[in-house]
Amino acid sequence: QVQLVESGGGMVQAGGSLRLSCAASGRSFSTYTMAWFRQAPGKEREFVAAISYSGITTRYADSVKGRFTISRDNAKNTVYLQMNSLKPEDTAVYYCAARKTVVVVTSLYEYDYWGQGTQVTVSS
Repeated sequence: QVQLVESGGGMVQAGGSLRLSCAASGRSFSTYTMAWFRQAPGKEREFVAAISYSGITTRYADSVKGRFTISRDNAKNTVYLQMNSLKPEDTAVYYCAARKTVVVVTSLYEYDYWGQGTQVTVSS
């Protein structure tokens, strides 16, 4: 069982940056693939980024490539999402997710554990 708590959301102007954190409780964090998803009002939840248990492999949605960076610190049981050059279309609730697997998957249906979400609002 893994519990996830996101933090770091807020309001920022277009072009600005935010760093989201997701703290995980429970054992064996280093064996979980971790991911970030987001959901804007009236839209489906979509994949943003994922990172393998070792941190070596990462995957990104095309919409955030070159602007967002996912990383993890297994000693701190924490995964991060550094978001730069933010755009108004990045406005959403951002969710952290975990799956006990070595495969870096991007479908939300593959993830077993979810955080409560943190709001990111980007103004123009």
